[in-house]
Amino acid sequence: MAKQSGLGWTTLSVDDAAGTPRDIRNDITNLQWAMPRGVQDITGIDKSAIERLLLLADFSITLNVVANFATNQEHDVFKTVSSTSVARTTSIGIGGKTLANEVLYTDYPLQRSNSGELTASVPGVLADGAVPTWA
Repeated sequence: MAKQSGLGWTTLSVDDAAGTPRDIRNDITNLQWAMPRGVQDITGIDKSAIERLLLLADFSITLNVVANFATNQEHDVFKTVSSTSVARTTSIGIGGKTLANEVLYTDYPLQRSNSGELTASVPGVLADGAVPTWA
């Protein structure tokens, strides 16, 4: 398979606070992740264009979820974000490829809209210094 749509996710799991992976694909409406590299500007005054060095790798993710208070669903996974300091393995799988990182989720901001939706946008950042790598 060459080109791939965003349909047909095979994996999207996040560890709960006890370290058990939970498949929460059904509760996620959309997500964004990035794997940027830092850069250092090393441009000398003798240059007419910017010169840079590539620095450390990083990872960030935001999961947009619909509140689901059923056992082992998204609320059980994220309800301890404010009271625990644990890295959570987060695995994204699509098209036969998997990206797994240790992530620190930094907030679980539930919001209720004026029309009644109960959702959250859960941000996470790389926890352990391992370079994000697709397998």
